[in-house]
Amino acid sequence: MKKIIFSCFSLLAFSFGFGQNIKTPVDYLNYIGKETELISNSTWTYTKTVAHSKNADEIEQSRRNLVQYIQNASEKIEALKTGFKGDLDYRNQLLSYFLISERYINDDYGEIINLQEIADQSYDFMETYITTRDLINQKLNDEIEKLTLNQKNFGKKYNIQMAEDKSDLGKKMRISNEVFAYHTQMYLIFFKVNITDSNLSKAIQRNDLANIQQLASSLELYADEGLGKIKDLKPYNKDASLLIATKKALEFYKKEAVVLTPKIINYLLLNQKIEDIKGSLDNKAQKDRSFQEINDFNNLVNRTNKEIDEFNKLNSKFYQEKTAVNSTWEQTGSDFISKHVPKD
Repeated sequence: MKKIIFSCFSLLAFSFGFGQNIKTPVDYLNYIGKETELISNSTWTYTKTVAHSKNADEIEQSRRNLVQYIQNASEKIEALKTGFKGDLDYRNQLLSYFLISERYINDDYGEIINLQEIADQSYDFMETYITTRDLINQKLNDEIEKLTLNQKNFGKKYNIQMAEDKSDLGKKMRISNEVFAYHTQMYLIFFKVNITDSNLSKAIQRNDLANIQQLASSLELYADEGLGKIKDLKPYNKDASLLIATKKALEFYKKEAVVLTPKIINYLLLNQKIEDIKGSLDNKAQKDRSFQEINDFNNLVNRTNKEIDEFNKLNSKFYQEKTAVNSTWEQTGSDFISKHVPKD
C-alpha cells in the first residue's frame, strides 16, 4: 500500500475583506485565515492527488507545492512581530504548527518513505510503517487541537463568535481520513495472510519441510483471525466491496493452508523417500540389491509419477486462484479509495 496521507486543517476564514492594515481582531483573523486557507487547499490537492493519481512525479510536485505554501505562510505570519497588539499566543501556536508540518513533510516524510520501501518484507515491518505514519499524523492532529483551542480563546478574548469548521474542504478531508483508515484496517488483515503465503512459497522452493508445516499452520491461524476480525465490520458507506474482497482472500488462504499444503508436504516427503531409497541402492553393489528392494523402489516411483499429474493440476488451480484473489483485492482497494475520496 503506497499511500502517504497526513491530516490537514481548514481554519475559519471570515467573510470580511482582507487587508494589510490590521486594526481589529477580525482583521487579524482574516489575515491569518487567508494564509491558512491556501495551505488547506494545497493539502487537499495533495491528498486527492495521492488518492487518484498513479503518477509519482505529480504526487511529488503536489507535496513540494504544499511545502512552499507552508514556508510562505510562515514568513508572513512570523512578520507579525507583535501579533495582535502584543497578543502573541495564537500567532506563536500557528508558527509551531507550521514548523511541525514542514518538518513532517520534509524529514518525517523521508523516514516514512524509507519504512515504506521495506514494509512489504514482513508483517512487522508493515506494522512499524503504519504505526509510525499514524503517530506522526497524531502529532499533527494534536497541534491542530492546540491551534483550534488558541483560535477559540482568541475569539473569546475579543468577543468574536467562532463557528465550527463546517466548510466543504473540512468535510472532504474528514471523509478522506475515514476512507484511508478503513482501507488501512482491511489492508493489514489482508497483508498478514499474503506475506505469510509468500514466505510459505519460499519455504516450498527450498524444500524446507519444517518451515512449510510451521507457516501453513500460521497461515490457517491468521486466516481464521482475519475472518474473526471482519465478522462484525460494517461496509463503508454501504460499500461492501473491500470487505467482500478481504473475506474471499482470507477464505482462499485458509483453503490453501488446509487443502493444498498437506498435498505439497506429502509430495515432498514422497520425493525425499525416493531419494533416500535410491541413495541406499546406489551404495550397494548390484548383486547385493534384493528383488524386494528394487520392486519397492519401482512401485514407489510409479506411484509418484501417477501423483505428479494430480499434484501439478491442483497446484496450477491454486496458483491461478491466488493470482485472481490478490489482483482482485488490489484493484478493489484502489477502486475503493478512488470512489470514496472526493475528487474536487
